[in-house]
Amino acid sequence: MIETFQRTLPNGITLSCRASGTPGRPLMVFLHGFPEGAFIWDELLEHFAQPAHGGFRCIAPNLRGFEQSSAPPAVEDYRPHLLVQDIRQLAATESADGIIDTLVAHDWGGAFGWGFANAFPQQLRRLVILNSPHPGTFARELRENPAQQKASAYMHFLARPDAPALLAENDYRRMWPFFTAMGAGAERFGWLTETVKDQYRALWDAGLRGACNLYAVTPLKPPLQGQSPDAIPMLPRERLTVDVPTLVLWALDDSALLPALLDGLDDYVPALEVVKVPDATHWIVHEQPQRVIAEIAAFVRRDQ
Repeated sequence: MIETFQRTLPNGITLSCRASGTPGRPLMVFLHGFPEGAFIWDELLEHFAQPAHGGFRCIAPNLRGFEQSSAPPAVEDYRPHLLVQDIRQLAATESADGIIDTLVAHDWGGAFGWGFANAFPQQLRRLVILNSPHPGTFARELRENPAQQKASAYMHFLARPDAPALLAENDYRRMWPFFTAMGAGAERFGWLTETVKDQYRALWDAGLRGACNLYAVTPLKPPLQGQSPDAIPMLPRERLTVDVPTLVLWALDDSALLPALLDGLDDYVPALEVVKVPDATHWIVHEQPQRVIAEIAAFVRRDQ
């Protein structure tokens, strides 16, 4: 059974959350991406909360700027370290020692998952990333790989001040292609039903400004025509290493995040397992939830 609640953090941010399982049990946290919300994890929340499957306390917050979570107006309020802080403070409200047993993250959620694992390894036992580029390999590919530069060009549209208003026009007509054009996953797997569309409409009706601010604030965007890729920052190595056991589950038909982003990943993440999933797209959580559940469960068993 999914419970919903709002949790106000010491930093003043309120996160609307979905959860399942007994409070006080080992904590499993799920972070969504754009243009998603916490509801995408419901099947996983219910599965891993069951005693037969670990009996975790499972919680999926809506990130700041999404759904009913706080949506501060300033672009700088969406800097990555602030969203990482949100996750750390949320974990402290759910776990006496603040430790997250397993952090599962997709897309933008993965950006904050990578950041959390780097900054607070003592508060995380293991990390699971689904189609979310590591900042080290992403910066490299944006600087050097024309194919990834082209695949990421859409980020500049989403960073525009008028993007939220444009995305909301005509029943979100510019939003649905994110699902249907990025590898044709919605059409191939048939998951984008009217019921799911209504869930997304309710999510987006709360506003898209905060979600788009994630694109406005990040310097990791491909160079515009005439710009030098040298403007894309390369972070120091100490801000890129991840020393917790990590599973990367990568759908190979993701048209926005290309497989070359996996090259060299083990240089930053020594305890790394990579599972490549053919015939799956960026929306693998929607397309193949049982495959995602099985891979996470197997990883947790191996790591234990």
